[in-house]
Amino acid sequence: MITDRKIVLIYRKTRLVELKEKYCTLGQAKFYLEHLGESIESYQDEHDRFEAVLKKLSNDFSKLARVQLLERSFLPTYKFSHDDLVVVVGQDGLVANTMKYLNGQAIVAVNPLPDLFDGVLLPFLASDANSILMELLMSTVKLSDITLAEVNTNLGQSLLSVNDIFIGPKSHTSARYKIAIDNSSEEQSSSGIIVSTGLGSTGWFKSILAGASGIAGRQVRSKLSNGFKWNSPYLYYSVREPFPSSVTSCKKIFGKVNKGKELILTSRMAENGVIFSDGIESDSIEFNAGTTAIIKVSSKVGLLVTG
Repeated sequence: MITDRKIVLIYRKTRLVELKEKYCTLGQAKFYLEHLGESIESYQDEHDRFEAVLKKLSNDFSKLARVQLLERSFLPTYKFSHDDLVVVVGQDGLVANTMKYLNGQAIVAVNPLPDLFDGVLLPFLASDANSILMELLMSTVKLSDITLAEVNTNLGQSLLSVNDIFIGPKSHTSARYKIAIDNSSEEQSSSGIIVSTGLGSTGWFKSILAGASGIAGRQVRSKLSNGFKWNSPYLYYSVREPFPSSVTSCKKIFGKVNKGKELILTSRMAENGVIFSDGIESDSIEFNAGTTAIIKVSSKVGLLVTG
């Protein structure tokens, strides 16, 4: 080993493992898929190839430093050391899941299956990983700052977000709330609000703009159709399916939340209101009557090794 620092190698379960856990045995999972006319072979192939990459990375990294394998479900409770070397192996979403639990550590993101994963946030192949880690140790890598969003409530709860924050109903019902920004407010009813970062602006945010363009029959807000920069010092909020009525308005349905500004939402829902980030509904905050949520650009910044 050439360093006393620890390499934390983060991965998520393959679809095959998830199927096995759901149906208790591989045989049961195979029976279920075949009953629906689907083969388990593609799941098995993906699993075998991913496991081979993970094993190779673990073995290669062990020559550089101590290696800690960490499955995604343990991220919320794992205590990272300030000098940990963090390597994410998997889909783009795993990079976002990991980043909000870090505090200044840079992520080396590896695409283990480039034929299956888009890899927008996975700039490196497994064959690059060792050399990139060596460059990281020597501080010669290129780092990209990632703007994060945060939400805090008047009940003392908080969430960080790398991609986006959803505020709205748990199910397919309407949310009622007051929205306030730039010293102006209005009552609204909608299917929820999405607050997006630059990193998330090519995901949910982009789909919202695409939907609006399709309905309007023209390109809507074309300058944002391909997202905005990862380190942009602002967020964008988008209200989904706003409903105008005698008591609710639709004037504040899309806008920018600049750094230093706040988007304030006050729940008018008796129950079933929720706030979650980055698509992780299991790690959510209740947003019911009496709850006020303040969303803003976080002072915390993510770091991604990009070259």
